Amino acid sequence: MPALPLVDDAQDSRARSRTVAWVVAICTIALIFDGYDLVVYGTIVPILLADPSQLGAISPELAGQLGSYALVGVLIGALGAGALSDIIGRRKLMLVNIAWFSVGMALTALVGNAAMFGAMRLFTGIGVGALVATAGAIVAEFAPAGRRHVYNAIVYCGVPAGGVMASLFALAIRDSLGWHALFLVGATPILFLLPLAWAKLPESPLWLQSRGRTQEAVAASRATGVPLVEHAQAGVTARPTTERAGFAALVSRQYFVPTVFLGLMSFSGLLLTYGLNTWLPHIMGQHGFGKSYSLVFLLVLNLGAIVGALTASRFAEKVGPQRVIAATFVMAAAALVLLPFGLPVAALLALVAVAGIGTIGTQVLVYGFVSNFYESRARGAGVAWCAGFGRLGGIVGPLVGGVLIGAGISIDRAFQLFAVAALVGAVVTALPRAAKPAEQAVVVDPSGSEPTGRVDAPAGVRA
Repeated sequence: MPALPLVDDAQDSRARSRTVAWVVAICTIALIFDGYDLVVYGTIVPILLADPSQLGAISPELAGQLGSYALVGVLIGALGAGALSDIIGRRKLMLVNIAWFSVGMALTALVGNAAMFGAMRLFTGIGVGALVATAGAIVAEFAPAGRRHVYNAIVYCGVPAGGVMASLFALAIRDSLGWHALFLVGATPILFLLPLAWAKLPESPLWLQSRGRTQEAVAASRATGVPLVEHAQAGVTARPTTERAGFAALVSRQYFVPTVFLGLMSFSGLLLTYGLNTWLPHIMGQHGFGKSYSLVFLLVLNLGAIVGALTASRFAEKVGPQRVIAATFVMAAAALVLLPFGLPVAALLALVAVAGIGTIGTQVLVYGFVSNFYESRARGAGVAWCAGFGRLGGIVGPLVGGVLIGAGISIDRAFQLFAVAALVGAVVTALPRAAKPAEQAVVVDPSGSEPTGRVDAPAGVRA
């Protein structure tokens, strides 16, 4: 079989740079609004608890349940995207779910009771989950080798950046315009991001190649500058289409055990992420801080995550993501144990920032690790599995927080339990040994005779 007619010259390099810039920008903006959705609910929980005229009488337990409905939707959306993106492609799912998410946020702003609010949170979560699962897969397939963790960190830092945006909007307009306005802000991507993605987001050439659509893959490669690869060990130019794809690949001998560990990492990270984003303003309010201070803590939590994740991703490129993720989990545990000790405000803010690095920032790194671990035929399903199974942790986090607060558990005990979850995440991450790359691929010379360069496949984990 003749080699694929690809080139890898300066012109392709410029084309790829432009393509990667658009892909990263579009996916980052999409995940900013995912993060906005994550945090905006936490900013209105104090209002819903204090004012029955909003959605009716809301107890802490019911508030925790409402916070978890969106995560059930995320679970459904992520797993659904995993089943589809490796089969129908990344671009289509991104477009559909930008629209889905926006419509859900708009409808949430219009409801007037807790039951409908919960239903719309569930609906919105489906679009959020599909975006999270698809964004990592598509960025991993466009990012150049040696920059994958950094680009994934940039994209998934959209989540804490959205949390910062939600906190700022809550400070600016929550009391004057009401919580409904906050959800209308979250509906705006349909007005600007959807048209932009329609025009500028390409389909992945590597995904097209993995599905045996060679001519389309070659055309997409020439248009985007992203080189296709041929597997050196197999000595063929394209993967056989009979190989397992999607979720079927995850239960294969190659991927099953690593997939279990990656899912547990994500579970721990998202339990902490959603638990703290939902309940931190309320917990700090109980600790004697006013509403504005409580929102500042939420702002610092997400800012710390952004700075920490971008910094840690550079170390992940050098020493491997497992060591870095385990270390950030331990940082979170230490910060959470120290938070209730009545320290000065400046020290508390610093600890909240460290907690942000070790919770939300850790989850950013986990997504980057997962996105770069799987081959294209299983990448969408792998990211979806971790986003979906991890969201079970996200569902547990707000529920546990609501139960603890409703039962009158002390603040220090609540933080200690979250610290235990962080230590579990560190253990789960550190236990598997880092594996060597599962395969190597070579860029094909346009003459069709000899390979021109080597591209390392992502490294993974093994038990």
